[in-house]
Amino acid sequence: MLYVIIAFLWLAILLYLVLGGADFGAGIVELFTAKPNRHVTRQATYQAIGPIWEANHMWLVIAVVIMFVGYPSIYSMMSVYLHIPLLLLLIGIIARGTAFVFRNYDAVVDNMQKVYNRIFLYSSFISPLFLGIIAASVLSGQINPNARTFADAYIYSWLSVFSVAVGFFTVALCGFLASIYLLGETKDATDKHRFVRMAIIMNVVAVLCGAVVFIAADREGVPLVSWIFGSTFGLIAVIAATVSLIVLWYLVAIGRSRIPRILAAFQVTMILFALSFRHFPNFVILHGGGHLSLLKDAAPQSTLDALGWALIIGSCFILPALFYLYFSFEKRKGEMDKERA
Repeated sequence: MLYVIIAFLWLAILLYLVLGGADFGAGIVELFTAKPNRHVTRQATYQAIGPIWEANHMWLVIAVVIMFVGYPSIYSMMSVYLHIPLLLLLIGIIARGTAFVFRNYDAVVDNMQKVYNRIFLYSSFISPLFLGIIAASVLSGQINPNARTFADAYIYSWLSVFSVAVGFFTVALCGFLASIYLLGETKDATDKHRFVRMAIIMNVVAVLCGAVVFIAADREGVPLVSWIFGSTFGLIAVIAATVSLIVLWYLVAIGRSRIPRILAAFQVTMILFALSFRHFPNFVILHGGGHLSLLKDAAPQSTLDALGWALIIGSCFILPALFYLYFSFEKRKGEMDKERA
């Protein structure tokens, strides 16, 4: 049952990176779109994430519940030493969701719409930034349980060049996912060209941020190169991600929009696989070489059994409903496109 729980945790993190990442990325794309064209991007964003934007955060909730119930020691370690970036992440998610609702469904249209738009755009940038910072801090050995000062315990546990670089890489990756996804949300050739150009920009920024990540990892003693390229499976994942990126851009060049979405999600999957395979089962790397393990630091077996069965039974109800939600709104958008034609 322990490995079932680990599989659910890994899948929840992956789906939040893919679906929630594209969700955040829609706001990032809009943020970096020229003001005269923002209304077009805003409309495409609403059509893409409007019906399902809240459902994407379900995966984050599942991951948090698994950590809280199945790995209380890991959960407490993260929530104590990383409480500042966690708080900023949650504020960004709440502010973004609130602003999205009010800017699209507010009964009164006035100057507050500009405020809602700014909150939505900036929180769409801030949330994945701190999501990446948290992930990097967990893996980089910055958390020091023996710290004696506030700064060492609660600031330098997450504030480093490596963590910030991973944060910006996450932002660029989310923008890239959203740009590829939004290609299928518009029929206008000019708008498609704009999204392709944004995807290119985000792709280039992600590569540059990735280079900074490797440089910072080397300077700060994080064995990132070894994690990714030190195993056959990690190397295969990197090659697969690279090949899929080439295929993705070829399909975009010939006007395809659906398959590139799958390939973009596949790349995120390969990145997560390459990062997680080598240092499994360690989940939190502590300062000084210690670690917290998904195998050794789990809850008692009785708790794991209850959690595992809850996840299995719950998924039998939740997943079909979620797939039907996606299917129904995709079908509705298709019918609306036919009516417009």
